[in-house]
Amino acid sequence: MSRKPKAHDQTGLRIDSEVVRQIRQHARSENKTEVCGVLIGRETVEGIEIRACIAGVNAAQGGAHVTFTQDTWEHIYKIKDKEYPNERILGWYHSHPGFGVFLSDHDTFIHKNFFSSPRQVAWVYDPHSDEEGCFGWQESRIVRLTRMDIVDRRGGERADNASKPEPIFTEGAADDSAPKVRLARVEDEVVSDEDSLQRLVGAVLSHLSVLLLGFAISYFLFPKIMVMAVPIDPRTGQQMGPMIEVPAKSILESLRAAPSSDEKPSEQPKPADPAGPPPKDGDARH
Repeated sequence: MSRKPKAHDQTGLRIDSEVVRQIRQHARSENKTEVCGVLIGRETVEGIEIRACIAGVNAAQGGAHVTFTQDTWEHIYKIKDKEYPNERILGWYHSHPGFGVFLSDHDTFIHKNFFSSPRQVAWVYDPHSDEEGCFGWQESRIVRLTRMDIVDRRGGERADNASKPEPIFTEGAADDSAPKVRLARVEDEVVSDEDSLQRLVGAVLSHLSVLLLGFAISYFLFPKIMVMAVPIDPRTGQQMGPMIEVPAKSILESLRAAPSSDEKPSEQPKPADPAGPPPKDGDARH
């Protein structure tokens, strides 16, 4: 059998899970400044039941405090009269981004001056640590509640009576998608190999270009470089004499002037024999 709470008892709190989700979502929308809003619901024999919340639009926000302005209250009452005419404002919520769950001096001032009813509470949520808590009146003091009941309105539904179709992921569709994933990975590997080959060819060509450019510059800037020539006997392969220093330019000019292999050397007339032709038989020499 239920009983009415006594003056020294803490306020019994039941809050809808959807309200908790909306408070968290609102707090996470501002990661560095505080946000606020009011809690809407009704009183019960056990305490209070929060069924909705209204975000505090146009509130005066700061890094470590938030204040309800005149514009904020006008927006709150406009929404409440339209959507929750039979409900009451049973408290407020605000965020502490990175500060933890507690009521500061500024928060205590707001609660004492705007939410002074014995059944009104203050919900605090820290979006950084995901910690939350609720504070309420105990006689003339504000204390943190030891119990909060988060209620799912859809609780009690049969698991096989959701009336929702299965997700569209059949076994055949999964099998069809698998080869596509593997093919995409193979193509990525092929493209990667082609890129590596192109980089290698480019590096080789660049090095060859540098070498050729170096030879060309050396030829035009240092045409008088001496080359050590060593005469070699073509029959024996032995050195025939001392090494000779020959300018590189002279060697190149002699190579250009040399006849090609297709041209035949011109026939030179044989020198006449100074002794004359040999004598014939029967001729007598005197």
